[in-house]
Amino acid sequence: AMLDPDSGLSLTIARIVQRLKGSSLHSQLERQARVSLHKPEIKLESLKEDIKDFLKTSGWEKKLQNAVYSELNVFPSPCHPSAPPEHMKEPLAYMRKAQGSWEKRILKSLNSMCTELSIPLAQKRPVSEQKELLNKWNEMGTDEPDLSLFRPVYAPKDFLEVLMNLRNPNYENGEQPSFRNHLGLIQVPLKVKDIPELKEDFSELGLNIGQLGIDDSAQVPPEFFENEHVRVGQKVLAEQDSAAAQQYVRQGCPTALRADLWALILNISNQPEDILYYEQLKSNVIQHDLLVDSLIYKDVKLTASNDDYYFVFEDYLYQVLLCFSRDTSVLEHFTYSSATPPKSYIRGKLGMEEYAVFYPPNGVIPFHGFSMYVAPLCFLYHEPSKLYQIFREMYVRFFFRLHSISSHPSGIVSLCLLFETLLQTHLPQLFYHLREIGAQPLRISFKWMVRAFSGYLATDQLLLLWDRILGYNSLEILAVLAAAVFAFRAVNLMEVTSLAAAE
Repeated sequence: AMLDPDSGLSLTIARIVQRLKGSSLHSQLERQARVSLHKPEIKLESLKEDIKDFLKTSGWEKKLQNAVYSELNVFPSPCHPSAPPEHMKEPLAYMRKAQGSWEKRILKSLNSMCTELSIPLAQKRPVSEQKELLNKWNEMGTDEPDLSLFRPVYAPKDFLEVLMNLRNPNYENGEQPSFRNHLGLIQVPLKVKDIPELKEDFSELGLNIGQLGIDDSAQVPPEFFENEHVRVGQKVLAEQDSAAAQQYVRQGCPTALRADLWALILNISNQPEDILYYEQLKSNVIQHDLLVDSLIYKDVKLTASNDDYYFVFEDYLYQVLLCFSRDTSVLEHFTYSSATPPKSYIRGKLGMEEYAVFYPPNGVIPFHGFSMYVAPLCFLYHEPSKLYQIFREMYVRFFFRLHSISSHPSGIVSLCLLFETLLQTHLPQLFYHLREIGAQPLRISFKWMVRAFSGYLATDQLLLLWDRILGYNSLEILAVLAAAVFAFRAVNLMEVTSLAAAE
C-alpha cells in the first residue's frame, strides 16, 4: 500500500533529524547559535527569528541544507511502517536469498584460504613490524612480499555466472509474453527503462545541449560554451549548494573545478575531526594485520600497478584501501544494501553469537579489480584523508551496488538487463549474431560495468562519465554507455566469428 504523502514525508523528516542529531554538524550549529547570543543584533524579543537570520547570513543554513540533501540522496525513502525491516535492504525475497548464498560462497573461499595457508584472519603486528610499516607508509609499493599463494576471493566472471543463474521462483516462463523473448543471459523479469524513459531522465544529455568534452557542434565555437560553462561552475562553487552542483555536473565538469564540485555534491568538507578519524584508521592498520590486507595488496599489484594511468598512485591505493577495510562506519550502508556484512567467530567459539565479529571490520571483502574504484580519484585528490572520504562516500552511494545482487535500478542485475534489452531492441541483428557465435554481449561488457569502466576508458573520459553518475545519482548511464560502445562498433562486430575476435 502507498503511504499518504504526508506521513511518508514526516517519516523521512524524522529519520533525517535522527541521523543529523549525532553528527558533528549538529554540535557546530548549537555552538554557533550559542555564540550568536552575544551579538548586538540578536534581540531577546525576536530571539528565534534573529538566530535563524544569523545562521542564514553566516552560511550555516546552507551547510544544513547540503547535509539534508545528502541524506535524501543516499538513503531510500522509508518503507510502509508495517513492512518488515529487510524490505529496506531488498524487497524481493529471491534476490535476498541469492545474495545470501553468494556471501556464503565468498566467505567459504576466504576461510579455506586461511586454512590452506594457515594464517589467521587477523592478528596484532609485532612492535618491530609496526615501526617498519609506519616508516614506509608512503612507499608501501616498494615492498615485495610473496603473494603467490594468495588468490582473489572472486573475479567479475565468477559473479556473472551467479547472476546468469538467478530465477524468480514465482514466475512460470509462459506468463509474461513480453519477457519470454528476452534472449540475454539475465533471466529475471525486472522493470528497466526503455529509450523514451531514458531520454526523459537524462534530458541534459540531449544532442541540443552542450557537453564538456564533446565539442562537435560546429554552430557554436566550442570555447564559447566552455568559457560560459566554467563561469557558471565557479558561481555554483561560490554558492556552496550541493543540489545546484549536482545539476551542473550533468553537462560535465571543467577539469579545474571537478575536485571541489564532487566534494560539494558528496558533502565532504574534510574537517579536523575527519582528518583525526583517518589517522585513527591508519593507526589501526599499523597495529593489526588482516588477511584482507594481502588480498588488497595483491589486487593493486594485479590491476592498478600494471595500468599506464594509475601505477604512479600505488601507495595512495594501499593507504586508502587498508584504512577502508578497518572503517566500521561503512557498516551503516548495509541498512540499504541487499548485502549483509560477513561474520567471523573468535577462535574456538564458532557459532556463539556473542563471540562473532564483522570481518573485515567494514564488512566488505574486496574482489579482483576493487582497487580500480579508487584509482581514478587519485587524479583529483592528493590529500590522503580527503581522497579517503571521497572514495568512502562514492562507495556507500554507488559502487557497492555493482557487486551485490538486488533489484535496485542502479544494481548490477538491472544494469545487465538494461544493457541486454537496449541491445536486443535496437540492434537485434547484432545481438543475434553475437549470440549465435557464442559471444553473448554481456560476457564482454560485464567487467566494464562492474568496474564502472575504470581501467577501460582513458582517465579524462572516465571522469566525464563519473560526472554523470554523480549528476544523476544513478549508475544506469553505465549500461547505456556499454550498449553505445557496441552500437559504435556494430559494423566491425557483424564480421567477427568468435568471442575472442569480438573482444
